Order: sequence, then C-alpha cells, then structure tokens
Amino acid sequence: MVTPDNRPLDLSLVIACYNEEPHLKHSVAEILAVMDQSGLSYELIFVEDKSPDGTRRVLAELTHELALAHPDVAVTVILHDVNQGRGATVRDGMRAARGRVMGFIDIDLEVHCRYIPDMVRAIDNGFDVATGFRVYHVDGTNITRHILSVGYRSLMRRAVNTSLKDTETGYKFFHRQRCLPVVESTMTNGWFWDTEVMVLCERAGLRITEIPVAFVRKLDKESTVNVIPDSVDYARR
Repeated sequence: MVTPDNRPLDLSLVIACYNEEPHLKHSVAEILAVMDQSGLSYELIFVEDKSPDGTRRVLAELTHELALAHPDVAVTVILHDVNQGRGATVRDGMRAARGRVMGFIDIDLEVHCRYIPDMVRAIDNGFDVATGFRVYHVDGTNITRHILSVGYRSLMRRAVNTSLKDTETGYKFFHRQRCLPVVESTMTNGWFWDTEVMVLCERAGLRITEIPVAFVRKLDKESTVNVIPDSVDYARR
C-alpha cells in the first residue's frame, strides 16, 4: 500500500481485541491523537478474537465512526469465528499488514501509545525489531504480577539462552519484509507467542532493540491473563 503522494505506508498497527468493550473507543482515540501528531502514515488492523462481552458491537460502531471522521486512515477488521488466542490473533493481523513497519500494542494502553513513534524511528535507524522493555511502578496492587513477571524473565533467559530482557511485553514492532517470515514460522496461538517470536527473531540474527517504557497497571480493567495457569503454561513451553 502507498500513500496519496506515492510514499510507502509507514506503519501497520495491529490491535488485538478480546474483552475490550469498556476502553476500546477511548484507547483508539488516544492512538489516533499520537499518530496524527507523529507525521507517520498508518493503517489500523483490528482482529477480534470472539470476545464474550460487547467488544464486537463496539468495534462495529468504532469502525463506522472512523470512516466518517478519519477517511484517510485505512481500517481493516478481521473477525474470528472461534476464540484462537493472543498469538493467532496478532499473527493474523500481521499477515494483513501492508506498511513497511508492522507492530502491535496491547489496547488497554498499560504501556501508553506515546512510544509508537520511537519504535518506528528505531527501525528506521537500522533495527529489525523494536520492543518495549517494561519499567514497573510497583505497589501493593500489582506486586504479585510483578514478581511473577520478573521470575519468568529470569527463567526464560536461562531456559532458551537469550539475552533479551522482556520478551513477553505486548508492544512489538517489526520491519515487515525482514520479519514476516519469522512471524509466519511461529506455532504458538496463546500468550507464549510473545516469547516465541522474540527468541526466533534473535536466533534468525535480526537486530533487536528493547526500549524502556513505563508500565502502569489499570486497576479498572480485568486482566485476560490467568496468572497461575498461564505461568505454568509459559514455564512448560
């Protein structure tokens, strides 16, 4: 895809949606504000993973509003007939990407969208992959998740012999042409996909940068991560 002045589209942003009804519209509005200030050309790719809440209804309303208010932004919607998991959802979105950079962020914006231009800039400066390295504000509301995350990072580095610090963050950007074959080679459909794709990128010799980003837990959002079962699954995989 090219822009009206025949420049390649800068960014394809994949937005994986599962139980996002309460905050989807507000988060997309924040993304639009950041992107419109960035000067980057972009498209939005929504992949809805058969949410049991009203996400699909809100998404239909949102895409109609975007067509009226932002006709210059290409919008693609992919609807899953059955729930397939985070990895399958992001992978499907990236298969539809047309920009020279493809990326995704968690739409709850616990890592804010303000970092998107930094990720694209890193790839423009020669990296193949740019991903967020989460810096936590730890208090009594998120200490369990923080401890589990730090423990998983340590286990992961030893188990798969990687130098990467934060493979599971939901904030990843890729040079599409160089990285799509790696994305296509992933086999995990669930949460472990984040780690799998990063380790495969590292083993493929791709240049990776991890950029510090602030992680701010949103207490009004119910996490889609089942801490104990998902942690056991991560360790097993």
